[in-house]
Amino acid sequence: MSIKKHFFVLWVIIFFVPAVVFSYASESDYKTDALFLGTKGENSDFFLDMLNMMIKEHINWRQSFHPEDKPAISKEILNSPDAIDTRKKVKKALSELSIRMKEGSNPWFSSRYLGHMTSDLLLPGALAYMAALLYNSNNVVYEAGQATTKMELEVGLQLAELLGYDQKKAWGNITSGGTNANFQAIWYARNLKSFPLAVKAVLPDLVKGKSRQKLLNMTVSETLDLLDKVKNSTKYEAVLKHTVKGTGVDPKEIGKLLVPQSRHYSWDKAMDVFGIGTENLITVPVDINYRMDIDALDHIIAGLVQKNIPILAVVSVLGSTEEGSVDETYRIASLRDKYARQGIGFYYHIDAAYGGYIRSMFIDESGAFMSLEQARKTAQKRYHITESASWPQEQVYEAYKAVPQADSVTIDCHKLGYIPYPAGAIVFKDKRILSIQTFHAAYVKDTRANAPVSIGHYVLEGSKPGASAAAAWTAHQVSPLNVSGYGQILGRTIKTANMLYDLMIKTEPFETKNGRKYRIIVLIKPDLNIVDYVIKEVSNPSLEAMNKLNQAIYDECSYVSGNLMKKDFITSKTTFSPSEYGNIPLVFVRKCGLSDAEWNKTQSVLVLRSTVMTTYLSDESEFTAYFSNLIEIMKKVISKIEI
Repeated sequence: MSIKKHFFVLWVIIFFVPAVVFSYASESDYKTDALFLGTKGENSDFFLDMLNMMIKEHINWRQSFHPEDKPAISKEILNSPDAIDTRKKVKKALSELSIRMKEGSNPWFSSRYLGHMTSDLLLPGALAYMAALLYNSNNVVYEAGQATTKMELEVGLQLAELLGYDQKKAWGNITSGGTNANFQAIWYARNLKSFPLAVKAVLPDLVKGKSRQKLLNMTVSETLDLLDKVKNSTKYEAVLKHTVKGTGVDPKEIGKLLVPQSRHYSWDKAMDVFGIGTENLITVPVDINYRMDIDALDHIIAGLVQKNIPILAVVSVLGSTEEGSVDETYRIASLRDKYARQGIGFYYHIDAAYGGYIRSMFIDESGAFMSLEQARKTAQKRYHITESASWPQEQVYEAYKAVPQADSVTIDCHKLGYIPYPAGAIVFKDKRILSIQTFHAAYVKDTRANAPVSIGHYVLEGSKPGASAAAAWTAHQVSPLNVSGYGQILGRTIKTANMLYDLMIKTEPFETKNGRKYRIIVLIKPDLNIVDYVIKEVSNPSLEAMNKLNQAIYDECSYVSGNLMKKDFITSKTTFSPSEYGNIPLVFVRKCGLSDAEWNKTQSVLVLRSTVMTTYLSDESEFTAYFSNLIEIMKKVISKIEI
């Protein structure tokens, strides 16, 4: 049997067979536990076996390439004093690396870590990444990474299907992360918006009778249809040179970018980087659930239309980084359609860097998007989320249902896909949009008619690791992007977050050894699996004092002080202020029993933030014990910092 066939058989035995066996155990969900290394390395034997196998396969691959060639390094050289000394230096350096990594890394794997958006990695993804990096594939061009380029394009289509796009029309690629994916979205939206003006400059007959204002308000579909016409012209490249990529259009004139106050800071960066200007970024207020206020969005758009100011794009968030809130995408899509009927078009992008993979919880094994009733029954029966949680809320369900109406979506494999960094992604609804970009270097262009596309032509990055694509591709083979795969994994996190929320709001004030009483106050009921909260001394009337208390708790429960491996609990924090959220945080300040005067005086509220990505806390009885222990930890921490 050839090396290639041998590898394929082993792959099927190792990954496919367990998936089939475990598919009959969905109620007990044992397969999820088999997908992670475990808090104590419970799956270490399997992990080491697979890693050893993959390395051996790689070595066999090297040895099978022209076996008649002599080895470049002789045994005499390997046994020489210099070689032995070099290997000792390697071993010493790796030992020092291990020490530094253990001393200065967060224990993401532990259930005691409820902080940032990171957790234990999926074994198939981690193993695939380690195995693929030995091949040193570069996905900038097909020639440099044939296998992994194909995998990246397949992952793009898998994510397109997850998001509800037509796979025959969509296109996606892996990026270094959500920031780069958002940059790519703005890059395409900017160039597309300016394209009709470039056509008027070079091929005016194609847009005859259309004023500059009308050209700046063409819808995405109208512009893509125009792009199709221009592609057949000998002046195609001349037109592209007249977009903002060249010198034909001032990027500051192509319109405003509308984003919610809960946006990621990458959007502010993008406006600067692409020359559009941060002054052209308009923040839309959020409501009391920290979702974009759609009425406010409508009002802002109407005001811009009245002033004849074009809109470059509207961005909504599916899982904000601070609160995990889900914007009402269905209402935004409806607004876009309403204004399109009035001759006002703009690009619509969804930043689902964090929450995108959650859509797998709504997709059944046949690939169909479930009804709200089915989704709630599945949440209860398959994920064991309590009926009282009413998850998903109707607004959250409708938001995920409407995702396919966006022109593009950012989705990070390295967040709720549990894939090693760097693995963000962007997916475009209509791959015709790729024609708006023509960047390429002569040495990376493959002229064969049947050669797969070189991804580097269409993305911001140059060299990029094929290992990221291999990791995502492998994880998707083992865990399908539906209720039986990723849905099962993410269902655990939603369940745990709801248990955390329920126990926090039901917990009576607790007393420290110094006799002072404190209570937990939660910001909002979580849309997904992020819980924001504060701990407040019952008798405290000061917002400043509450902020200092929670800052001190964070200092004790983070990297700020002491050895992370000795921490009993690790969390993160964030701050809400008027510059970001207006007066919406005042609602929470009042919930804490503090006066409006305190908010007006302090102008910020600091909250502790727990991103519940762990899959190890979904058992109800174990979580109850965990929470009781957490309260005891908080008592100890607060007693230590009480003044």
